[in-house]
Amino acid sequence: MSALAHAINAFAPTDGDHVTPIPSLTFHRRHSPTEPLHCIYGFGLGVVAQGAKQVTLVDRVVEYGPSQCLLATIDLPVLSRVTQASMREPYLGLMLALDAHSIVQIAAEMQLLRPAKDTACQPVTVQKLDNALADALMRMVNLLNEPALAPRLAPLIQQEITIRLLTGPHGPQLLHLVAAGSPSQKIAKAVAWLKQNYTQPMHADELAALAGMSSSTFRHHFRAITGMSPLQFQKQLRLQQARQLMLNQNLDAGHVGGLVGYESASQFNREYSRLFGAPPQRDIRRMRVSTSQSAQ
Repeated sequence: MSALAHAINAFAPTDGDHVTPIPSLTFHRRHSPTEPLHCIYGFGLGVVAQGAKQVTLVDRVVEYGPSQCLLATIDLPVLSRVTQASMREPYLGLMLALDAHSIVQIAAEMQLLRPAKDTACQPVTVQKLDNALADALMRMVNLLNEPALAPRLAPLIQQEITIRLLTGPHGPQLLHLVAAGSPSQKIAKAVAWLKQNYTQPMHADELAALAGMSSSTFRHHFRAITGMSPLQFQKQLRLQQARQLMLNQNLDAGHVGGLVGYESASQFNREYSRLFGAPPQRDIRRMRVSTSQSAQ
């Protein structure tokens, strides 16, 4: 972990989220604990090299630190916060995006097609980071020092990481996702549609048909996997996108509500305040002050 922390520190010398020349790999650094941040966790593997982090999914809290890795198997709105960080020992972590099609192909080739029947589906799980997986991740990071070789070698190392995930402690959760006809696979399909079409009116019966389920079965499995109803899920997608548009593109609340699918400005303001704890303009001012203080 110290070697991984040193490598991340070299490529991410300042606070923030850092993209790398390897498209699936990002680094994350914070010099102090953070307030809970609403965000979408995509399909990927998170590793803390130094410090600690907490992720809240509706009513479930997940904490992880060095020598642990977090797997998110479905795009999911969460509250994320760094709980351990300092100027001397900042929080240092990485996120590796995973490719569902590659995992399905490799699982089929290895004849790993079904999870154990007694394994419950969890959209976010934390496991111990074993030495072999840590070594593969370290080699992925070190490829950044060899930019001419990275485009050729990074996909090979990512394939190794996928194999190790499928055959390690995270394997059962990945198999829930890739098992043909499984509830997890069907809900993942519905979630992908919602993420791409969050501005459109959402009809639960049509979404259930897209997933190939009856309406009641769909609602049951959607809530069991995501912790919320399809409508609540769509609201979070809309509101988080609205927040990013106001923060990054300086759009006003009256305009952005319509952009993300709200027909009523008052409903947008009411639901925004309920999720983020303040009306849009006040929340964005607060976030900008917080960002400015963190950068100092």
